[in-house]
Amino acid sequence: MKKNLLLILGIILLFSCDENKKKQTENTATVYFGGDIITMVGDSPVYVDALSVRDGKIEFIGSSDKAMEIAGKGHKMIDLQGKTLLPGFIDGHAHFAGFAAQAIGAQILPPPDAGANNIPALIEILREWNTPENRALTGWIFGIGFDDSVLEEKRFPTKEDLDKVSTEFPILLIHISGHFASLNSKGLELLDITGETKDPEGGLIRRMPNSKEPNGVLEELAAIPFYSKAITPTSEEALLKFMTAGQEMALSYGYTTAQEGRAMEQHELLSQFAEKNFWKLDIVSYIDYAFAQYMESKWYTKDYQNHYRIGGLKLTLDGSPQGRTAWRTIPYLLPPDGASKNYLGYPAIPNDDDVTAIYDKAFKNNWQILTHANGDAAMDQMIRTMKPLAEKYGNNDRRNVLIHGQYIRDDQLDSYKELNVIASLFPLHTFYWGDWHKEIIGDSLGNRISPVRTALNKGVPITIHSDAPVALPNLMRVVWTAVNRTSRSGAIIGEKEKLTPYEALKAITHWSAYQHFEENEKGTLEKGKLADMVILDKNPLKVEPDAIKDIQVVETIKEGLTIFKK
Repeated sequence: MKKNLLLILGIILLFSCDENKKKQTENTATVYFGGDIITMVGDSPVYVDALSVRDGKIEFIGSSDKAMEIAGKGHKMIDLQGKTLLPGFIDGHAHFAGFAAQAIGAQILPPPDAGANNIPALIEILREWNTPENRALTGWIFGIGFDDSVLEEKRFPTKEDLDKVSTEFPILLIHISGHFASLNSKGLELLDITGETKDPEGGLIRRMPNSKEPNGVLEELAAIPFYSKAITPTSEEALLKFMTAGQEMALSYGYTTAQEGRAMEQHELLSQFAEKNFWKLDIVSYIDYAFAQYMESKWYTKDYQNHYRIGGLKLTLDGSPQGRTAWRTIPYLLPPDGASKNYLGYPAIPNDDDVTAIYDKAFKNNWQILTHANGDAAMDQMIRTMKPLAEKYGNNDRRNVLIHGQYIRDDQLDSYKELNVIASLFPLHTFYWGDWHKEIIGDSLGNRISPVRTALNKGVPITIHSDAPVALPNLMRVVWTAVNRTSRSGAIIGEKEKLTPYEALKAITHWSAYQHFEENEKGTLEKGKLADMVILDKNPLKVEPDAIKDIQVVETIKEGLTIFKK
């Protein structure tokens, strides 16, 4: 018996050794060829014939013969069949944790993304979504993306409108800017918002005419803290459905790195799923300054842990330009209902000393900080509070970032260059709200929103972004808007501010990798970098500029592994 056991053990060990030897000798290299492979290295396009990947990294780029030689015998061959291979996409600013709600909630975006072009259409979309299965996800009827500037009525839906959908179940709709919400009567009741509720600092509860009674519309910090109430899954099954839907949406648009641009409680959720090794793409969070305790956790690091890390802090100084809560130095030509003719919008943090204290903490700890500022008054506040601290602590390589900067002035761009601030601008506005900007601030200033060309000419590093779920995380549409700057009406919003297609692609690959301190690993196709790549059905550099918006992601590849395929 003992001899038989020893013989069996010997056979098992021999088999194991053979398997290990086989694994050691198996060729894991893959060679991509047969299409347009654009490295994104340098100031002008560089094409190569082939690219070889091994063990998650790029091992060679160049000629097909050399790639196959280096890949060695038995490597895998991928024929692109005329398609285009690029570095994986890195959005300059988005809210990844919100992708799930956008993917699952009622689709109340305006055309062309969905069909909510008037309030009756919006109501009908909500009625169709209002099923027991959908309500069971969070206990609320919810949706993201309505746009008062595009709705035929040119106003926000109120509780009276939403009560037509349901008075039994709570409803919360998040405005396309992310800075406003509309609730029905049941929603207001559950959130305990009444006529006696005071407006919070940095926010506003809109009221019924000649009354203190809420009309269902909440602005800024009167709205944002309540979003989690309506879009938090009520079960583990619902949570998994949310996270899966959000991630799949990102992968389908070519994301290999996503940003959570204002993490509060969302950090806990994202890190929990990282602990479970759930994420297929890299996610970098920027923590809202009010939750700075998370900066002391293990997740604040330059290295990803199970595809997740904290990158720095986020500070918000004002609101939404299309919602007219961006803080300006010049009054809006068309103020919101009930506002005076001298209405300027308003700050999120009125006291400069409070802003200085936040920046001081970031500079002292050498934390990168992203600052949301849309109106020029908000950017003035950013510059005057940040500048003394840059002088005090030194202007080191923090890569602090201005987020959005829609109404930025030329002198402010000069200041950002001096402060080594990266400008992550938002030319997607030219399509969605370009016509509206001209109405509310005037034709001349309206043509200068998101001045990416002027920023580049002044030597300010830039990226561009989707700010999803403000809009769908469609980065080909982001590129298209930066190149064409065409509004919904077909008007050109700032002809002189256009980027070339190559520059726009740099802004969501190489330049965005730099913004995130990841340029040594990502952003270009070079030997030794991660094999984070995207395959497109057409080459954005070879189609007509207007056709860029129609380009589709065929495949998304993370560290050599396919994580999405159409």
